[in-house]
Amino acid sequence: MTHHPGDSLLRRYSEGAVIPADELWAVESHLETCAACRARLAPDPVAEAVWAGLSPLLDHTPQMPRTKPWRRAYGWVSPAAGPWLAMILLVTAAAVALDRVGFAVGDRVSLVLLIAPVLPVLGVAASWGRALDSAYELTAATPRAGLPLVFRRTAAVLAVVVPGLAAASLLTDVGFARWLLPCLAFTVGTLALGTWVGVTRAAIGLVSVWAVAIVAPTIAYSRTALALGPEAAPVWAALLGAGLVVLGTRRMAFTRLEGNR
Repeated sequence: MTHHPGDSLLRRYSEGAVIPADELWAVESHLETCAACRARLAPDPVAEAVWAGLSPLLDHTPQMPRTKPWRRAYGWVSPAAGPWLAMILLVTAAAVALDRVGFAVGDRVSLVLLIAPVLPVLGVAASWGRALDSAYELTAATPRAGLPLVFRRTAAVLAVVVPGLAAASLLTDVGFARWLLPCLAFTVGTLALGTWVGVTRAAIGLVSVWAVAIVAPTIAYSRTALALGPEAAPVWAALLGAGLVVLGTRRMAFTRLEGNR
C-alpha cells in the first residue's frame, strides 16, 4: 500500500469488520512499517497505558528466536517444490543430451523446444497445491496469502527454470523467443485456470492437452506443429494477456482454501 489507509478503513479494521483479503493484507503490511498509522489505530494515551503495563514484564519474558533466512524465504519457495525443480532441470539436461547426440522428433524438432513450454507448470503446481505442500493450509490462511503469494512462488519457479532453458537453448541452437512466450503463457494460464479448478488440476490438464495436441502429432507425422513456429508468437502473446486479465479479475479466488487444490 503506497498511501496511508483512510479513517474509515482503519476503523473497520480495528472493529474486526469483514474486509476483502487484498485490502486486509495491504493494511496489515502498511501498519508494520508506518508508525503514524499505528498511532492513528491506537491513540497515544491508549498505547502509553498498554506499554506501561507491559514494560516491567519484558525483561522476564522469553524472546522469540530470530527467524532463520531459509524460513523467511518460505513465502517464495515451498519445500515441496525443491524435488520438482530438480526434476525439471534434470529433464532439461536430458533433452539437451539427446539433442546433442543427434536425436530429434519429426523434422528436426528439438526436444528442448517440445518440452520447454510446459516445464514450469510442474514447478508451479508443486509450489501451490494442497496435495504436495504439507503446510498448505497454514500458509494459505495467512493475511499475506492469495495472489501475492502465488506470484512470489511462481516467480521463484521461473527464476530457476527459465535460466536453465536459456542455457539449453544456447547448447541446442533453439531460438530463445520460440519457447519463452509459450512458457509464460502456459504458466499464467495454469494460474488463471486454477482459479476455477485448482492449480494442480489446471497444471495436469494443460500438460495433458499439450501432450495430445502438440507432442503426439509431432511424433506421429514428423512435422513441426504451427504452435512451435515463430508465426504463432502473436497467439501466445494474446493468450498470455488473456491469462493476466483473468488473474486480475479472479484474484480473490486464491484467498479461499477450497479453491486451491
